Amino acid sequence: MILGIGTDLCNIERIERTLARHGDRFRDRVFTPREQARAEGRAHVAATYAKRWAAKEACSKALGTGLRMGIAWKDMAVSNLMTGQPVMQLTGWAADRLRSMTPEGHEAIVHVTLTDDHPWAQAFVVIEARPLAGGAAGDQST
Repeated sequence: MILGIGTDLCNIERIERTLARHGDRFRDRVFTPREQARAEGRAHVAATYAKRWAAKEACSKALGTGLRMGIAWKDMAVSNLMTGQPVMQLTGWAADRLRSMTPEGHEAIVHVTLTDDHPWAQAFVVIEARPLAGGAAGDQST
């Protein structure tokens, strides 16, 4: 079952200006060291940061909170599998919120997809609840 859906569109040039203006202060406030390493190793640094910014915004919307109620930017982090597929890890208050949304007998899966086409970066996040293997979710027996 779908627990939440979020999307965000981010202007890459705005992120580029923010990086130029605030540099490390911005990077350290919003992005984890792993996210920073990924972005700084890419040819299009600002586009990589913009996609991750959009993913964090989209995730906060999928959690049903937006960026309020105690969620910090770094509570939502994007990394990539060896295949390149982006994945979202939640910690802190975001992880607590995800646990509170997840029905008993289910596990939450956070799906994320990212794209960019200068000057835009976009992210979609879908939070899915899947029944645990061997769990009682959906068990109608009495």
